[in-house]
Amino acid sequence: MNTTIGKSSITNHPVVSHEQWVTERKRLLAREKELTQLRDQVARERRALPWVRIDKVYTFDTSEGARTLADLFENRRQLLVQHFMLGPGWEEGCPSCSFMADHSDGMTVHLAHRDVAFVATSRAPLSEIERFRQRMGWKFKWVSSCGGDFNYDFHVSFTPQETKGQVYYNYGMQPFECDELPGISVFYKDDAGEVFHTYSTYRRGVEAMMGTYNLLDLTPKGRDERDGPMAWVRHHDRDAPATAVKATPAGGTSCHT
Repeated sequence: MNTTIGKSSITNHPVVSHEQWVTERKRLLAREKELTQLRDQVARERRALPWVRIDKVYTFDTSEGARTLADLFENRRQLLVQHFMLGPGWEEGCPSCSFMADHSDGMTVHLAHRDVAFVATSRAPLSEIERFRQRMGWKFKWVSSCGGDFNYDFHVSFTPQETKGQVYYNYGMQPFECDELPGISVFYKDDAGEVFHTYSTYRRGVEAMMGTYNLLDLTPKGRDERDGPMAWVRHHDRDAPATAVKATPAGGTSCHT
């Protein structure tokens, strides 16, 4: 058994025969199957969570005029909401939330076929949302919760009083970081038109929208975030073109300084 597996670096990696590689790959496959089964179990437990009826009427400013939370379902029973960090007066949206949103347009058509509507919400006025959305070239529905309690009630925006101490975020009290923080919330609307809150996730839970991370996790370098989580993320219209890197010989050391 090769005991260096899992401890090696990209520049000093073990190179083995195909037969030994298959042996190691099968060992990892067994672990991957455990993870898949655990993920499926957690998903079942997520669906089994009790719901909370939404009694408050939340109103949003949209390109079609004022709409309630129930209206955002657009004749579907399920609604996914991205809590997008774009506060009133901000010049641009949060880079990490924008990274999440870069994955949305390709998914919305498939979500719609599974009875799911998707919408992003921010506290910025609709005019500021539209200006940034047009800059980024996104097509998904994005509405303003400005003037309402939606962001505050779902603990992704914080009042001036809250920002002076600890805030309630991700189901616990923690030091204040920013007026706005990210999240994803899920709602269900029954045949009677009643709306229920079924789920919300924050922190690393929002990686559910980041398909890029799922692919990076398959690669030898992984997420390669030595400077810190998401420190490399830029708005896609400000990202310099990716440059090719000279390959490092397999099993050797880097010739770059």
